Amino acid sequence: MLLTITTTHRPATDLGYLLHKHPARLQSFSLSFGRAHVFYPEASEERCTAALLLDVDTVALVRNKDAVFDQYVNDRPYVASSFLSVALANVFGTALNGHCAHCPELAEMSLPLQARLASVPCHAGEDFLRRLFEPLGYTVMVEQHELDERHAEWGMSNYYTLTLVSTCRLQDLLTHLYVLIPVLDNAKHYYIGNDEVEKLLRRGKGWLEGHPLRQQIAYRYLRRQISLTRAAVARLVAETQDEDEEQNEETKQELIEPKNEMPHQHVIGLHRLRLEAVVTVLKESGARSVLDLGCGEGKLIKLLLQEKQFERITGLDASYRALELAQQRLHLERLPERQRQRVTLLHGALTYRDQRLYGYDAAAVVEVIEHLDPQRLSAFARMLFEYARPATVVITTPNAEYNVKFAMLPTGMLRHSDHRFEWSRQQFQMWASEVALHFGYRVSFVPIGPEDEILGAPSQMAVFSRSQV
Repeated sequence: MLLTITTTHRPATDLGYLLHKHPARLQSFSLSFGRAHVFYPEASEERCTAALLLDVDTVALVRNKDAVFDQYVNDRPYVASSFLSVALANVFGTALNGHCAHCPELAEMSLPLQARLASVPCHAGEDFLRRLFEPLGYTVMVEQHELDERHAEWGMSNYYTLTLVSTCRLQDLLTHLYVLIPVLDNAKHYYIGNDEVEKLLRRGKGWLEGHPLRQQIAYRYLRRQISLTRAAVARLVAETQDEDEEQNEETKQELIEPKNEMPHQHVIGLHRLRLEAVVTVLKESGARSVLDLGCGEGKLIKLLLQEKQFERITGLDASYRALELAQQRLHLERLPERQRQRVTLLHGALTYRDQRLYGYDAAAVVEVIEHLDPQRLSAFARMLFEYARPATVVITTPNAEYNVKFAMLPTGMLRHSDHRFEWSRQQFQMWASEVALHFGYRVSFVPIGPEDEILGAPSQMAVFSRSQV
């Protein structure tokens, strides 16, 4: 069973860093069903090929009381199967998870890659092979093998040599192979249960939900177990719909709050202006640890990670789905360990006392308070200003007076369907001033976005600083 991966990226030997396997050495690994060997048939600056050779011990499998094979002679040592998927996870696990300690930026690069599987079983034929891989952006080359070269009259076999060519991240290539190889074989050598559903959803994240054959992929991956297939597909559809709904709301708000031409001639969205204004305040405060309350998908956290000043960044959100999106979009699993340790994502409410939120220098609450029911604002204020009590707090919220300037916003409507209220500048300043006085803070106000002489700016920001006692 042989898989080769080739790149012409220069220097091509960077493939060794990505796979964490040195091109100059043969390496072997023991697996429960045999041994895997990694070697490089070619390794130059112009072209590099890594080979994974898997030697399956079918005799040992049959002797094992848990074996699924009832005979000694089979095709398992020679064709790509679930054994190869397990070997990929064990031998190339670091690359499969998108890590590259030596060159972390390399793991995020799209590289010219070619994968060649010497033999894959596919009873559904060449068309099925193409329908699996072509929607993922691969150029697919297929060579079908005869049953026996000495007896052409016997016809063609169900075995193919498969070559995939694409410019993509190595992690994406390995992930697609990891999931789709067992789909081609339509068999697995180990128990299939709910854990496999979780594995399929995790590895299929970002591509399987949009694949035209997603139901067939799930059905074959889960070894034709209808109940598990239904559960997997239902979750794929539900999570996609949730994400689409949130993206639709973001799109609507972006249309309502159009981008603005700034003095430096860059067209910047209003939300980006808010985030940059908050980062500036946090940097000037000297904070080293920051809470992002209502962090959503992690846009502010992404900006904070770019600033070395912030050594500890914690995002909290009441939506578990939002935290999953944040983890995905921040690529936390692929960050270098030192970077990864700077970020923590927490699931929790903004209106309850939470010991995990104590001890931070600063807190940011960006376009969040308007999503809270007005009667819960006092509980939110106590949680933040009385219990967590960071030295600096930055809160932004829409300026309702400015809404009349948004041509696509009907009169009397709020900017987002989940907004419970939107305050005028006077209302926001009254609330913020009362909070500051009650909890021992000073507060100042900053407009965000282009200001109208009468209506003010589209967003407003309050900066709270704890009074010295």
